[in-house]
Amino acid sequence: MRQTGVNNGTAQSLTEQREKESQSLSRDDAFHLLRNRRRRYALHYLKREESLSIADIADQVAAWENGIPTEAVTSTQRKRVYNSLQQIHLPKLADQGIIEYRPRTGMAELTDEAEQLDVYLEVVPDRDIPWSEYYLGLGAVCFGLTAAVWFDATLISRLPAVAWMAFISAAVFFSATVNVYYQRNERLGERECPPELRGETW
Repeated sequence: MRQTGVNNGTAQSLTEQREKESQSLSRDDAFHLLRNRRRRYALHYLKREESLSIADIADQVAAWENGIPTEAVTSTQRKRVYNSLQQIHLPKLADQGIIEYRPRTGMAELTDEAEQLDVYLEVVPDRDIPWSEYYLGLGAVCFGLTAAVWFDATLISRLPAVAWMAFISAAVFFSATVNVYYQRNERLGERECPPELRGETW
């Protein structure tokens, strides 16, 4: 009987694990959700406010799409965005568990599952700095300095090795700090405007 209880517990644990894995967002699903600009804008706004009416989301998304303040959005612009959010984009986000969407009340609320998208949001902006190439270049420079110190190059040998070690350490630390700061600011919901609209003024 005790063995059966253990087996039942193990089976239940495996079932819960499978259910959790099935609910997790796949890479393809994540990029499919984020490839649409209107969905990105809606997510950005929801990440800042957490719970909003469809009307409020439509107003803000229409303003961002047309590069105008929300008070300047026309009824035609608002209706076009509202209909697509109501019929397509919000239900799609709800199907993936990213938001809780209640058509009867016209409300949408961000869920904890939205955090799954954070790792993908960092690679969405088209203006992203190629950090992999940057770090490759930084590594080459650091390797060159290390080799020069090792082979006792004329100019570099005038400074103690610890000075170049400090320079290399500072360069890597500074680069990593800038990288982290940049990536955080490029996530949806981090700042007032979506990342792709940074620098726009209206």
